[in-house]
Amino acid sequence: MLNKIFGNASSWGPISLRLTVGAIFIAHGAQKLFGAFGGTGLKGFAGMMSQMGLKPAMAWAILVGVVEFAGGIFLVLGIMTRLSALLIGIVMVVAILGVHLNAGFFGFEFPLVLLGACISLLLTGGGRATIKE
Repeated sequence: MLNKIFGNASSWGPISLRLTVGAIFIAHGAQKLFGAFGGTGLKGFAGMMSQMGLKPAMAWAILVGVVEFAGGIFLVLGIMTRLSALLIGIVMVVAILGVHLNAGFFGFEFPLVLLGACISLLLTGGGRATIKE
């Protein structure tokens, strides 16, 4: 019955993932890069990266912040969706393993959902309404 209602709408499905995941990463990237939304900014985030043993910490902080912020913008606009999802997915794997895993399931379930969404976008692409796949 649902197939009759929605027909071939599956090519529109990735839009909801692109918009929600993109918005989340724009916000998280802005926290890391600019200190927006109560974030620590680059200096604070670089300090966290240093505590994780990632050196040079500032370079890693800039890289992660740019991947999240620019990748989020690209997802929202539908530009290089698969590449953006891949790079953000890698950041999520590192975040899960390096930061959230020790807190147990309820410490890493949100990054895990974001990773799953990135894998879905990596496999399906951006769907319709993309600027450049």
